Amino acid sequence: MTQEMSRARRLVAEAGRVVVLSGAGISAESGVPTFRGEGGLWRSYRPEELATPEAFARDPRLVWEWYAWRRELVASCIPNAGHLALARFALAGTPTAIVTQNVDGLHTRAAEEAAGTGDPSPALPIEVHGAIHRDKCSGCDARTPALPEVDVSSPQALPRCAECEGMLRPDVVWFGEALESEVVAHAFRVAHEADLCLVVGTSAVVHPAASVPLATLQNGGTLVEVNLERTPLTGQAEVTLLGPAGELLPELLAG
Repeated sequence: MTQEMSRARRLVAEAGRVVVLSGAGISAESGVPTFRGEGGLWRSYRPEELATPEAFARDPRLVWEWYAWRRELVASCIPNAGHLALARFALAGTPTAIVTQNVDGLHTRAAEEAAGTGDPSPALPIEVHGAIHRDKCSGCDARTPALPEVDVSSPQALPRCAECEGMLRPDVVWFGEALESEVVAHAFRVAHEADLCLVVGTSAVVHPAASVPLATLQNGGTLVEVNLERTPLTGQAEVTLLGPAGELLPELLAG
């Protein structure tokens, strides 16, 4: 065990409350694809051309086709050892809140797997950018689990809300949209209450989520970083562990 890992394990063991901020890096280890993927239709589009309210208003069928493709790819991915280590730690007793920038739902699936027949709620994430496995009504904002399949054959066949008949859309925050104030407030509240912030797999440049660790630091807490490379937060971290989250987190969080 390296000296840095020993220091990080000690900090985790001494923490009374922990907040985790996770980003795309942890899910990349599960094979979650990028926006464009390897090929096909989507190579000719930039994410900013599809993941916007304007694109959905202009061509909802195209946007739904893209998200149906993304959902299918994400569904083939499974939580990795890093997701599971975080979920098990959150269920083990130390009050822990997982704040994620990811929309892939892998933290939720890890929480359910780790809990087994128990209650997964202590390990369920605060999803600041939404979740691809949910739908949201564009009219009344009602949330529902994602439909198993979406008929994208025509605009008329696209899914509608059972309550108000408004068109459903993926429950994710699109470019140009504000994050939900209640979700952001929740993330910053748990960060402010924590005495240790564990930052995992994020470049720490997308705000306001990237400012979550600062709330812990401003309240006198400590920062531990797990990432493949250094970030703007590295200089403020007590310990930075460089490497894959799936390899480092099980060792860091083992009881």
